[in-house]
Amino acid sequence: MIRLEDVSIWYHEQALPTLEHVDLTIGEGELVLLVGRTGAGKSTLLGTLNGLVPHFTGGHLQGRVTVAGVSTASRPPREFAHLVGMVGQDPLAGFVTDTVEEELAYGMEQLGVRPDVMRRRVEETLDLLGMSELRRRALRTLSGGQQQRVAIGSVLTMHPPVLVLDEPTSALDPTAAEEVLATLARLVQDLGTTVVVAEHRMERVIPFADLVISVDDGGRVRAGDPATMLRDTPIAPPIVELGRAVGWDPLPLSVRDARRVAGPLRERLATRVPGPVTGDPMSPPTTPASPVAALTAEGVVVRYGPKVAVRGVDLVLRPGHVLAMMGRNGSGKSSLLWALQGSGPRQGGRVTVQGQDPKALSSKAARALVGLVPQTASDLLYLETVAAECESGDAESGAAPGSCRDLLDSLAPDIDSGQHPRDLSEGQRLALVLAVQLTAAPAVLLLDEPTRGLDYTAKRVFGRVLRRLADEGRAVVVATHDVEFVAGVADEALVMAEGEIVSQGSTRDVLGGSPAFAPQVAKILGEQWLTVTQVTAVLEADRQEVVS
Repeated sequence: MIRLEDVSIWYHEQALPTLEHVDLTIGEGELVLLVGRTGAGKSTLLGTLNGLVPHFTGGHLQGRVTVAGVSTASRPPREFAHLVGMVGQDPLAGFVTDTVEEELAYGMEQLGVRPDVMRRRVEETLDLLGMSELRRRALRTLSGGQQQRVAIGSVLTMHPPVLVLDEPTSALDPTAAEEVLATLARLVQDLGTTVVVAEHRMERVIPFADLVISVDDGGRVRAGDPATMLRDTPIAPPIVELGRAVGWDPLPLSVRDARRVAGPLRERLATRVPGPVTGDPMSPPTTPASPVAALTAEGVVVRYGPKVAVRGVDLVLRPGHVLAMMGRNGSGKSSLLWALQGSGPRQGGRVTVQGQDPKALSSKAARALVGLVPQTASDLLYLETVAAECESGDAESGAAPGSCRDLLDSLAPDIDSGQHPRDLSEGQRLALVLAVQLTAAPAVLLLDEPTRGLDYTAKRVFGRVLRRLADEGRAVVVATHDVEFVAGVADEALVMAEGEIVSQGSTRDVLGGSPAFAPQVAKILGEQWLTVTQVTAVLEADRQEVVS
């Protein structure tokens, strides 16, 4: 179905190719997982499949790319719409209509699909993705996860034989992500659709994948079956890391497979108590948070017209604490964060930070008290180069020159200082915004889906940054669907539903026993075990006792 023959890609004024000598064959009806470090070239590889690279992005493509026997060099990307459906990282940037139903129908209108067929496909897609209640909603009023589902649906309605998705589940809650992936698996199995997915949260996709393609440093590309590729790939999901640590062979690729071989390990751990691991950069501290509140919210209410997004929420944030805010898409997490920061609407309640209400202050004064990194982090980038953004971040925060750049390099290394921020990948742009905001390090830091576009290595670095900020006495809130990140970083977690806090407590209590939010290790070994690091620390302690 898809063939890449000796493909290399250079962008303007780039010394080295983004991709080099790529040879790939993807068969009909395969579900392919594309993995690699942030900025490695995954989005570029996806863009070659419908001609966006280089017809739209510019640059030079050497070699040949064919889809269903048609060369992408022979015609513009718009003439591949019936062959390749593309869902990008930023769904809002790809919308061309105002409402959900109109967006689902738009692509079919351009292809000349009959009205009766269009109507049927719209209804089928609404049901398939669980969006029937959203059909008349304005696209800009949807949460990030809801927008992602609409973007996927707008492509599915055209029934392309090839479906290409760039991080399709990054903004979805665990249940919605499983539903989308199950939908993609049905398209592969029942309709023979070829699906190519670039995804950093590999644990979600691996059980469905027929082929794994890895984009390594230097633009080199490898491909193979999941079990073979994951034996030595530098980035791997927790289930594979656990298998490597305990020596399981073959490596399990799903929770079900791991549970079948985990009996002896569960027995070995039955009498042991997991806890924070000394030296683990993502392990919550053993010291309790300060009893003095960094931020107090009482009875916060947020409405958008008749819709109540936040219903009388009370919340206390304490210095030295990392709080994870979780919940299904549209539960009110983002609305609450904006209300706490002071920039968003708040129709009721009060918020107090250092004796002041951020909403009553100027924007600059409010940001000095409470920093916020929104879901669309690139909205905060406005200068011409990466270097200028970093210099501005240092100047505005009063940090030493180079502080922002050092932080950026730790999150996403090797970004060219002269690049325009809009030319970066989604993950690189997010890393730049995080670096700018974290350089300022206000007393309270709110982050909305901050790990989108970050690979496992970058997330570990980011986790160290958050722990350092907390240890310095700041209160940190992370609204996220990334349960594995929460398991390793957060002291406390809360779950929102219908604008209310329905569960709050220690991360272990909230995540461990939850069928929706439990990390992979908890599903395999029991709710008291959240991370691979906790398990390996106990095993290493046992080995040390035997040696001594």
